[in-house]
Amino acid sequence: MKLIFERSVPGRRCSILPECDVPVIGTGEKLLSAAGRKSPLRLPQVSENDISRHYTALANATHGVNDGSYPLGSCTMKYNPKLNDEMASLPGFTRIHPLQPEETVQGCLHVLHDAERVFCEITGMDAMTFQPAAGAHGEFTGLLLIRAYHESRGDVKRTKIIVPDSAHGTNPASATMAGYQVINIPSTKEGCVDLEALKAAVGEDTAGLMLTNPNTVGLFDKNILEITRIVHESGGLCYYDGANLNAVMGVARPGDMGFDTVHLNLHKTFSTPHGGGGPGSGPVGCKAFLGKFLPGKEIREENGVFYRADYEKSIGMVRAFYGNFLVVVKALCYALTLGAEGIRDAAHMAVLNANYLRVRLSEAYHMAYQETCMHEFVMTLQPEKEELQVSAMDIAKALLDYGIHPPTMYFPLIVHEALMVEPTETESPENLEELISAFMEIHRKAQEDPKWIRSAPHKTEISRLDEVQAARNPKLHYEL
Repeated sequence: MKLIFERSVPGRRCSILPECDVPVIGTGEKLLSAAGRKSPLRLPQVSENDISRHYTALANATHGVNDGSYPLGSCTMKYNPKLNDEMASLPGFTRIHPLQPEETVQGCLHVLHDAERVFCEITGMDAMTFQPAAGAHGEFTGLLLIRAYHESRGDVKRTKIIVPDSAHGTNPASATMAGYQVINIPSTKEGCVDLEALKAAVGEDTAGLMLTNPNTVGLFDKNILEITRIVHESGGLCYYDGANLNAVMGVARPGDMGFDTVHLNLHKTFSTPHGGGGPGSGPVGCKAFLGKFLPGKEIREENGVFYRADYEKSIGMVRAFYGNFLVVVKALCYALTLGAEGIRDAAHMAVLNANYLRVRLSEAYHMAYQETCMHEFVMTLQPEKEELQVSAMDIAKALLDYGIHPPTMYFPLIVHEALMVEPTETESPENLEELISAFMEIHRKAQEDPKWIRSAPHKTEISRLDEVQAARNPKLHYEL
């Protein structure tokens, strides 16, 4: 496929500007000589037809949830109703400015106020900010709340954050950015937190624990109440990574599990399409005793009028104004459309789909953990790697030939040759059967012709890349 610059022909264009309808004052030569470009602007010169075909070709070469199955583990790449995009496109939401007087943006303040109420109910929290722009940004914000709490009490000796070895990679990174030392604790052979290791890790220097539940291997930790109790008794606080909330929303609340603060991925769980860099939103909720430290402004209501107020001991701004506001609109629309029962049903269906897929695929593939999973499960291709020299990467590449986006590879790190699969609740039984059929056929081909699998994909526009060369000598821009 040609790049847009390769389609360029000197002198070709696609715009016809109307004649100037105001008096022309001067030629602008002085301005141009002072601030003008010293060389021509390097833009492709193409016709409207060229542009249309170029972006259509790009769209055809891209795989998204509208094209087919996208079982990317830990990412919850589910179909999002277009109604929510339409609501977020209403002029009353798009043609505003965050510095407008409060009386002119009452509808927008109403949305933020209602969204806080709805998502606090879902998470079991008392207050929430929508400033953070993404999940990792939410993690960082939650950790700043924990730090502000300890410092407000003069408890400055708490310098360590405990993170399980199965955590998302952003957890230790966020803790480090917040100024903490990260203490990793191992998982048990069942894939959950090792209680004895946790007890040995906590102490007077423990600021808190970061935990995802269900965890990264797709299991709900049956000891969750004991885990949060151990941390609290040491004087630490508990942070909930909401990346996997899709499995338990409407069923179990982080606040009831003993967590003090939580972030949500509105772009995973609550109806904003994501991937390719955004848009994201990682609102942070907290218990009442942490509410006074929240960033930004609190939205309050009095006699039907909404207004902004300062938090008592705010940590300051973590992003401009109210975060990605239109993402919040989509999320609120999603939650109100489904209602309490619908949100619960979505979680149940996500768990049902994942377990159906897990059981069916276990006829051929090895599961890293045999327990009933939640929204996702992890397979290990270690036996295939040892016996056939077929890796998890090879299986993932082969799925591309079937029009299926590969699952997450080589994560979590505690499982060798891992493939992490999350079908989500929006895949129908027919779609699951197609996915199962592809996985089974690939496994059969791996037994019969492992060389064919190792050279996959065969039907895509670009076949197997030289990944070592791409990593060491990447071409990051077009050479004009």
